[in-house]
Amino acid sequence: MEKVIEFFTGTLNTVAWLYIFLPCTIIGGLYLTIRNRGIQFTKFGYTMKNTLGKMFQKQEAGAGAVTPLQAVTTALAATVGTGNIVGTSQAIALGGYGAVFWLWLAALLGMIIKYSEVVLSIRFRERDAKGDWVGGPMYYVKNGLGKGWQWVGIAFAVFAAIACFGIGNMSQVNSIVGSINNAIDAFIPAAESERSLLNLIFGLVIAGLVGLILFGGIKRIGAVAEKLIPFMSVLYIIFALVVIFAHAGNIGPAFVKIFSCAFTPGAVGGAAAGIALKQTIVWGLRRSAFSNEAGLGSAAIAHAAAETKGPVQQGLYGIFEVFADTIVICTLT
Repeated sequence: MEKVIEFFTGTLNTVAWLYIFLPCTIIGGLYLTIRNRGIQFTKFGYTMKNTLGKMFQKQEAGAGAVTPLQAVTTALAATVGTGNIVGTSQAIALGGYGAVFWLWLAALLGMIIKYSEVVLSIRFRERDAKGDWVGGPMYYVKNGLGKGWQWVGIAFAVFAAIACFGIGNMSQVNSIVGSINNAIDAFIPAAESERSLLNLIFGLVIAGLVGLILFGGIKRIGAVAEKLIPFMSVLYIIFALVVIFAHAGNIGPAFVKIFSCAFTPGAVGGAAAGIALKQTIVWGLRRSAFSNEAGLGSAAIAHAAAETKGPVQQGLYGIFEVFADTIVICTLT
């Protein structure tokens, strides 16, 4: 029975990622790039000036809303983390050095996809019974395409809620507990029963802390993310740069390997070369999506609560979000 379940889930995962999500992401990204005249490239300087350049200016938000900075840091809270570390490492381990090139390429398309998601989220958002702004794919499908498509929005909401347990929570908590276990074992080796008890305690503590934030509503989530995410990101970048410059002689060869292996993954020939190249491309694209979540629609839900001048202004934060998460932090990893 276990093998049947593994086969079914493995097949479903391959079909969903390889034959549905990736083609849709590539085709959709190219289409949106053409329709928006390559805004992620032509207006990149303007984007950085109006996102990163304004992040440290004092911002205010009205009732039921958060500031643009709080919205983007809340979205980054879901993307900066396990995907940048484990995802990048897994892409290299399973797809080779060249997977990083395809990870970058997917991020360039991911910028315009995330931009479009955020723009639509602001354009078609609405107020809930409490007066808070709510939005995301389920709302812009319902309000933008009409009631005939409402079932798609409902399906998204259901699957997104299920996905939160898997890609959004389980992998994060597992990584945290695993790191704590390794740190404890380095000083005080623990028996299996003691480790299980510690894991339970750590899990309950993490759940309690997250609960305190979530039950405070969008305002508290935004306030915590605004303080925690910039500090966490800058600290990670500093530590990564320390390691990189300690091995400065390897920087050049590393980039050579990335570009040389992007199209010729290894010293193999015939069909094996084609399979290896496919793995390089697929793992680069998959881990990019896992890292920045462009195309998944989850970040648009956080951005919908922003107190902003208009959809396009907030959409620029979507471009910045993918750039910071994948182009900067994944590259440093």
